[in-house]
Formats: sequence, structure tokens, C-alpha cells
Amino acid sequence: MIRTDILTNSPVFLMGLVQCLTDNGIKVIATRASPEQEPSWLADTVLIDIDAVPAPEILPYISAAARSTPVLVLANGPADHGAGHPRTRPDYLGAGAAGAVGKWESVAGIVEAVCAAASGSAVVRDDRPAPLPAAGPVTRLSGREEQVLRQISLGRTHGQIATRLGISPHTVDTYVKRIRTKLGAGNKAELTRAALLGRTALAAPGPSTGEPA
Repeated sequence: MIRTDILTNSPVFLMGLVQCLTDNGIKVIATRASPEQEPSWLADTVLIDIDAVPAPEILPYISAAARSTPVLVLANGPADHGAGHPRTRPDYLGAGAAGAVGKWESVAGIVEAVCAAASGSAVVRDDRPAPLPAAGPVTRLSGREEQVLRQISLGRTHGQIATRLGISPHTVDTYVKRIRTKLGAGNKAELTRAALLGRTALAAPGPSTGEPA
């Protein structure tokens, strides 16, 4: 069984990630909210959320951690950081990380990346969610709802989401209510898990009630 140590400053993202890893036989033996906390020496791989480490310190931090344990970087994805940014993925590998995976990646993608990092194999995955095949009528999220769900999965507040997407907090609340109804999610932890699972299209008992993307 692979044992992991997770560094992230987002409690919501952490809850969803731990659930997904546990469901796939990967044991989370330690979680940390600050880079000042020491990683567990029992871990087979350390997962580092780049948002939990100040930008100027991320590459040195990865290098230091990678000296003792394989490091998998949890990245925000190419949409958030363009070429030449100090957090672009090639720099992660150059700093000593075993791999990098987008936080929006599917569960299968994250699990594959964790297993590869633990074995010492380099892996860099795109963070775009793979759509799930649907056996019948589906309820789909609109394009804007998917954007809001992505922001929720990264642990951002409604106010932060409103600022990033250029909409009002009230509009964010409305989108969140619609997403919860469509995905059958009761709280942010469940929404995060849904995002990690790539559940943007779910089987529905009746005709589609989704909005056009």
C-alpha cells in the first residue's frame, strides 16, 4: 500500500482528495497546512499543493523535500500559470519533483500520478477533466457551472470565486445551488469530491434539464 503525506492549505480540497485516495487503496498517513511542518518520514511520496507554499519558495521547497521522499506537485494547471512562470511544470521536475498533476485532474489521473511518483517514475499530466461516459439521459453542468465547480474544488470562497470570474457573490451562490441540485451534493466537501471525480455529467432518471454550455 502506498503511503502519502499531503501539504495543502485548503481544508475543502484536502477532504475531497483524502476521500478519493482512500477509496483507491492509497493511505494518507499525514496532512499538513503549512510548509513549516515536517513531512512524515514514513511516507512513500509527498503531495505538495503549490498554493500552500509562497511562490518564491516553491522550487527550493520541492528540492529540499525531494532529497528524502519522492514529490508529486499538485498544480493549478496551464490556465493559471503561463509559460515562463516560476510555477510551470518543467521547473517542478527540474527542482527534483518526481511528477506534477493538475488539481482538476480526474481521480484516475491523480491516482496514476501518485503511484508513478511513489515508484520514482516521472509523470506530468494535463489537468483537464476527462468526461465520463453516460449510459442514458444526463444532467449536464453549464460552462459557467463547471468554472464555479473548478474554483470550489480548489478551496476558494464564494467571494474569491466572484472576483476571479467577474461575477457577483449572489450569482456565485445561485450557481452553487444549481450545481448541488444537479450533482446531488450536500456540502462543499461533496462538491470537491464530485469535481475530482470529473462528475460534470451524471446519469439522470428523466429528460435532461441542464443548460447549454
